[in-house]
Amino acid sequence: MNTLFDWNHRSFTAPFTASGRAAIVPPPPWHYAGWLLNVAFECQADTASALVPHSLGKPVGRGCVHFADWQACTDGHELADPVLAQYRETIIVLEVQRPDGNHCAYCPAIWVDQDISLIRGLLQGWPKKTGSTWLTRSLPLDHPAAAPLRAGRVLGASLAVKDRRLIEARAELTGRPGQGLGFLALPAVGAVGWPDLRQPTQLPQPHLVRPDIQHRVGGEWHEATATLQVFDHPHEELALLGPLQALTASAGWVGITVFGARDA
Repeated sequence: MNTLFDWNHRSFTAPFTASGRAAIVPPPPWHYAGWLLNVAFECQADTASALVPHSLGKPVGRGCVHFADWQACTDGHELADPVLAQYRETIIVLEVQRPDGNHCAYCPAIWVDQDISLIRGLLQGWPKKTGSTWLTRSLPLDHPAAAPLRAGRVLGASLAVKDRRLIEARAELTGRPGQGLGFLALPAVGAVGWPDLRQPTQLPQPHLVRPDIQHRVGGEWHEATATLQVFDHPHEELALLGPLQALTASAGWVGITVFGARDA
């Protein structure tokens, strides 16, 4: 007999307990602030289509890789215990033309180093997996180790997945204002779907959602030129994008709040 619905738990996600204190993720709103290096690229639209739900639309042959160093919280208590708040991730988004002609950003791959972020992402339709991201930080100091944001400054970033280097990027600031790229410039759409082990032979039927993002601040981006390299990997499917040609790049800070999600 299924008695789950008679359980007076207070957990938004597992583990389900009476207090809800041990839940991996509390309910929204989720507040994010981060330092990002964004590299826009050209890719092969025909093969990239295998990574995009057909009902969403067709890739146009452009995308962006975001290297991000985030801090996130709910009511703010996480900021006093930063192991709950901080994480780094690498995000791949593709620009997609929808059947109505509008464009959106779709994320076929994303890697993160924190379980809280991983579950939050899956709930929003971001297909997060575990990976190790490193990127140059810029600090508000006029000092060689602070990487101040001025012309000629070189920033680097990398992603390793399952102990294998997958992506490397190198960006050089031009000294000119930059622009938001990828999901910072287009509405982001994700695919949410979960298998049911009571019917293990049936694949999940994902549905498309768009995060309800509000209270956006920052976004004064610094322009950069960039190079981008993707390495072969025995499990990841980025090879479907073909050779990636970096177009432009930007670096800077942004803050957003996610209040939930809507059908896309």
